[in-house]
Amino acid sequence: MGQDKYQIMGDGIYAQVGGPQNVAKLIHCMTRVRMTIKDNAKVNVAGLKKVPGVLGVVEEETLQVIVGPGTVNKVAQAMVNKVGVGLGDPFPDSTATGNAHLDNKSAVEAKAAEVHAAHKASLKQTWWRTALKHISAIFIPLIPAFVGAGLISGIAGILANMLAAGQLPKDWTQFITVLKVINGGLFTFLNIYVGINAATEFRATPGLGGIIGGLIYLPGVVAPVTITNIFTHQPLLAGQGGIIGVIFAVWLLALVENQLHRVIPDSIDIIFTPMLSLLSIGVLTIFFIMPLAGWVSNSLVGSINWILQVGGAFSGFVLGLAFLPMVMLGLHQILTPIHLEMIKNTGFTALLPILAMAGGGQVGAALALWIKCRKNKQLTRLIKGALPVGILGVGEPLIYGVSLPLGRPFITACIGGGIGGAVVGAFGHVGAITIGPSGAALIPLIANHQWMAYVFGLLASYAGGFVATYFFGVPKSAMVATAADGTVIDEADSQQEVPSPEQPTADQETETAIVQTGAINFVAPATGQLKDLSEVADDVFSQKMVGDGFAVEPTSGTIVAPVDGTIVSVMPTKHAWTMTTATGLEILVHMGLDTVELNGAPFSIDVNDQDTVKAGQPIATMDLAAIQAAGKGTTVMTIITNMDHVASLTAFTDQAVAAGDEVFTVTSK
Repeated sequence: MGQDKYQIMGDGIYAQVGGPQNVAKLIHCMTRVRMTIKDNAKVNVAGLKKVPGVLGVVEEETLQVIVGPGTVNKVAQAMVNKVGVGLGDPFPDSTATGNAHLDNKSAVEAKAAEVHAAHKASLKQTWWRTALKHISAIFIPLIPAFVGAGLISGIAGILANMLAAGQLPKDWTQFITVLKVINGGLFTFLNIYVGINAATEFRATPGLGGIIGGLIYLPGVVAPVTITNIFTHQPLLAGQGGIIGVIFAVWLLALVENQLHRVIPDSIDIIFTPMLSLLSIGVLTIFFIMPLAGWVSNSLVGSINWILQVGGAFSGFVLGLAFLPMVMLGLHQILTPIHLEMIKNTGFTALLPILAMAGGGQVGAALALWIKCRKNKQLTRLIKGALPVGILGVGEPLIYGVSLPLGRPFITACIGGGIGGAVVGAFGHVGAITIGPSGAALIPLIANHQWMAYVFGLLASYAGGFVATYFFGVPKSAMVATAADGTVIDEADSQQEVPSPEQPTADQETETAIVQTGAINFVAPATGQLKDLSEVADDVFSQKMVGDGFAVEPTSGTIVAPVDGTIVSVMPTKHAWTMTTATGLEILVHMGLDTVELNGAPFSIDVNDQDTVKAGQPIATMDLAAIQAAGKGTTVMTIITNMDHVASLTAFTDQAVAAGDEVFTVTSK
């Protein structure tokens, strides 16, 4: 029965991403299902967010659907089982021979979509994004190992302390030793595991990558035999270069191996390619990469430790404050090898406990939102689902499902993280013996009996995020009373305005009358010809599947707000936005027909989510000539999407209008 639930969730995700045929590969991390999408134009992000169980969506190099820890592995497995492949394996190609029945037109359209998607992906690619993507892919499969081995190491440390204090009999010595052996199974040979994963990611032979990783340990070099470091002329030390050296060496291995595969004849490829690859990169690793990477890693670790020792609370504040933006941009992935090098050199990473405070700021911000926005059932439902895992250190559901979409709470959560980081930095020498968890889950992994300092920092981050959000970080739109599905149910109860005892002016009386009766005036969003939705050359709009409203065939590219209200969301492709009014109407403004395929090129939008706008205020521009040259319609549609909230709307006739002219009045229920 449980598996059915995960399959239903997986089917819901597939339905919003264009089906399994639009997925090239699927993997997962601790909280997210990560899909490589073939054609991003087929992905319905808004629909994806509404799938039951989905906590948020992140659009980066891969499409990331946040479903939370524990659930993610079951959903991902159900999704690949449905297709008949393994996690990380390529999905069947829908354009392959098995679909030879497709006619030529369909094949051409499929190829065009593939090229279009590839082009979009190439536009987004930068060298640093590619590097971070590779680093993430190398370490994500190892996270469960870090968590498992780290917790075992923490238990071993506690038991060893109890043994030394005489609280346990000496018979426990062997059991403690066994726990340390299990932990050593990961960290003693970590370079080899990283080498295998790096080779898989860079498309080299995994076994060869493991050997390159193993070279860092200098196997076979036993005193008095040594290998001379050609830079310092001192004996080369086993482990020098560590994780950073392994990743770089295996990247070079992949380049060499793939080039040799191209030039060596097939009959002898299996013999000479592995040998020549290992020989060339092995010598390079021992004499050049190990010394250089060792210097880099020692410099990084030394610099970070120096910054923390000298900067104290200030350094902790800056690091705690900046970590959430790093997560949002994907830059946090570069820290993983640095953490591991710090653990190797000092026995713990002093960086992780400070950065973990950012998650505490998220928790505090979420608690403040829960209290102040208790009438917003949709938001509180998200918080209830994301808060427990946030306390345990899994912050993505809170980031992408709660604080980031609202804007200001994300900033105040960062402030909470900075406050917690300052507390930890002030204590000093607070480190974690492994990476993986954060939040409360990191407490057993804090080194040197400093767990109380970490707890104080965590509580400070909760308090800082709560206070900053409660007083400065709650947008008015988040306090609007809504049902669990987001429908506005009682706008009057959410009003924060206090009536003035003074005699209202004539303008104030008019405005009050409009709010009380639920009547609101709409203006033309563009200069051009006003027309009925039924005349729009798109069935979705003309048949009013989305809702009712009106359209304008524009003669000018300036687009204005059709009504007073608050911007809810702007599409990433900039061709549409949604907004709400004070009377609870939900409005969609859509610029052009099928213009989502233009990927935002002919549009610019000057507002952001949660901005308040006035009717007639310039919002966007659209390049009419470019849209027409792409073969797309330029019609601008203004649609009320929650018609169940509409009591009546006035009729209008087709006519020429200027942007900002009143076109009709809508009365809310």
